[in-house]
Amino acid sequence: MELLRFLLLAIGVSLSGVMAPGAVTAATIAQGTRNRWAGVLISLGHGLVEIPLIFLLMAGLAILFQAEAFQIIVGLLGGGFLIWMGVGLLRARAENPQAAKSTSGPVMTGLVLSAGNPYFLLWWATVGLNLALQAKSFGWIALALFALVHWSCDLIWLTILSFTSYHGTNLLGPRNQRIILWVCGIALVGFGVYFLRGAIVGLRGSVA
Repeated sequence: MELLRFLLLAIGVSLSGVMAPGAVTAATIAQGTRNRWAGVLISLGHGLVEIPLIFLLMAGLAILFQAEAFQIIVGLLGGGFLIWMGVGLLRARAENPQAAKSTSGPVMTGLVLSAGNPYFLLWWATVGLNLALQAKSFGWIALALFALVHWSCDLIWLTILSFTSYHGTNLLGPRNQRIILWVCGIALVGFGVYFLRGAIVGLRGSVA
């Protein structure tokens, strides 16, 4: 019964993070315009980072994530990738919506947007670490179950987003599909600039 209560808590906390607008949301909507299964594939790439990460946290990796130098490096790399991806979508908007597929495959998108997102890593070094430690108190099987439940929240939500995007843009037509790609492209560039700005401010602070 205690484990069940914990898992319900974990689902609530996980959904609050998963459903918050962010780079993964924008990328899923953009790639969902041409592939209804984009959310599934992006969540697979996300899981390739997230599930091993949960177990690495138990080995003490949280200290690395909390290090300022590590956050700066991740911010620079992740911010650069988001800007590159966003510019690719904006260029595709001016041509053919299908051209957006040249930016990155959905599995790789999920993987890089997770590994290169400093806030994702910081969440796991704080809130996520606390949940993982509670799960571990029930045993390793409970920790594995927690990892599966948390990833399932990503899978379900991202699948809903990509299915909605795919069927919505098919009904609205090519013009509205280009508008969606334009909005998502601007959002990704904005997130990228935000990540880079935070990393540069941190870099200046560490040098000063």
